[in-house]
Amino acid sequence: MLDAPEQDLMAEIARLRAEVAALIARAEAAEAAADHDVLTPLLNRRGFIEAVRRTMAYCIRYDAPAVILYIDLDGFKTINDTFGHMAGDAALVQVAELLLANVRESDAVGRLGGDEFALLLLNAGPEEGRDKARRLAEAMAHRPFERGGASVPLGGSIGVRAFTGQTDPEDWLAEADAAMWVRKRGRAKAQE
Repeated sequence: MLDAPEQDLMAEIARLRAEVAALIARAEAAEAAADHDVLTPLLNRRGFIEAVRRTMAYCIRYDAPAVILYIDLDGFKTINDTFGHMAGDAALVQVAELLLANVRESDAVGRLGGDEFALLLLNAGPEEGRDKARRLAEAMAHRPFERGGASVPLGGSIGVRAFTGQTDPEDWLAEADAAMWVRKRGRAKAQE
C-alpha cells in the first residue's frame, strides 16, 4: 500500500503521461494538417512537393515512369465574380472530389493554390498522362458547377510532363505548369 506522498506522486505521473499523450496527438494532427489543403480533401503544395520528391526517388531507384498533370481551371473567375467566394470554394471542392474520383490510390492529387491543381501518376508515361488529361477534361465538361438554378461550365487547361530524370521537384512541376500555359494559350487562340 502506498502512503499519501507516493499516491500523489503516482497521480502526478499519470497526469503527466496523459498530458504528453495529448501533446503528441496534437503534434501529429498539426503535422498532417501542414501537408493538406484547408479547403479541399487534397494535399497542399508542400504535401504535393513531398509526394513528388518521394516519387522521383522511386523512379530513379526502380527505373519507373511517372507523370505530372498541372491543371488550371477555366471558368473559375466567372463563378467567383457571379456567385461570390463561397460558391468559388464550393466549385474548388467539386473539382477536388472529381479529381480524387478519377485517380488510383497510388496517385497523388494536390491543390497548389487558387484554382491550380496537380496530379502525380506513378507507373504512367506521357501517353497515359495525355489520356488521363483528356478523360479529366471530359469529366469536368460533363459536370458543370450548379448554383441557384444556373449552370456554369468548369473546364481546365491541363499540362502534362513526364519524369525524365529531373533532380528538383519544383523544376518538374514548373515544366508541367509551362506545358499547361502552352495548352491554355493554344485554346484561347482557337476560340478567337
